[in-house]
Amino acid sequence: MKICLVGNGAFGKKHLQAISQIEDAEVVCVVGAREASTKKTAEEFGVKEWTTSLEEALKKDFEAVIIASPTQIHASQAIACMRAGKHVMIEIPMADTLRDAQAIVDVQKETGLVAMAGHTRRFNPSHQWIHNKIKAGELNIQQMDVQTYFFRRTNTNALGEARSWTDHLLWHHACHTVDLFAYQTGEEIVQVQAMQGPIHPELGIALDMSIGLKSASGAICTLSLSFNNDGPFGTFFRYICDNGTYLARYDDLYDGRENQIDVSKVAVSMNGIELQDREFIAAIKEKREPNASVAQALSAMKILDALENKLAQGVS
Repeated sequence: MKICLVGNGAFGKKHLQAISQIEDAEVVCVVGAREASTKKTAEEFGVKEWTTSLEEALKKDFEAVIIASPTQIHASQAIACMRAGKHVMIEIPMADTLRDAQAIVDVQKETGLVAMAGHTRRFNPSHQWIHNKIKAGELNIQQMDVQTYFFRRTNTNALGEARSWTDHLLWHHACHTVDLFAYQTGEEIVQVQAMQGPIHPELGIALDMSIGLKSASGAICTLSLSFNNDGPFGTFFRYICDNGTYLARYDDLYDGRENQIDVSKVAVSMNGIELQDREFIAAIKEKREPNASVAQALSAMKILDALENKLAQGVS
């Protein structure tokens, strides 16, 4: 399968690395905002074609697009790709407003193409292990306690490089956990609360945030997010269940006493992004809805919209 990658930043490169491990799949074109860096990325990963114009890229011969560009243009690019007859996977979040997310879902329904949101947590072997136990009736979640911590008082990406756009704790980082909580419990989120710290004078966003969620059966999720944390960065999940406690750190899993659990047999890879990309490609080949389709992801966007309204009102 021929794939075009839009966006050559930190996560664009992660997708390039992942696709290189997937048989019968190849990135044939890279689209970036800046000529020099786009050319450099294409050369580094052996991609023959590159361009700074999505419009020009969409005239080329490929079946699917992975969008890893700045959040603010995800929706317009995804819609343009589907209008051009291309399947799309949109890095998380698929949009930064509920209206734009709904527009993506509407175009997907209209075109019948595969459109998937990059909700990687559904695919990390650690979270898959938990999900399989829940489906088998062996676990029920009482609480998910989640910490999402970075040190980003300046506008930098996961590689510490300068960013051309501003990241967001709610619409990007909280999106992972909101979707995962609903996915793991298998229930609707029926109650939300939120508060945030001061707005940064230059970045224009809050650098600290606290979110609470409750599912239909009463399971709760407590999420702490910060761009002020000077220490190990990433997102760390504690599953407090009726039958044990589990700690998920990206693709690795531990029990509540820090004994590592072997999740190497959960899937064909230990790389969550590769597994996400494999699902996208398989759904296209099999002409089916993917896990984490944009239609499925829309419920998380509705919760983020409700949380944003709470923050705007300054109430919990």
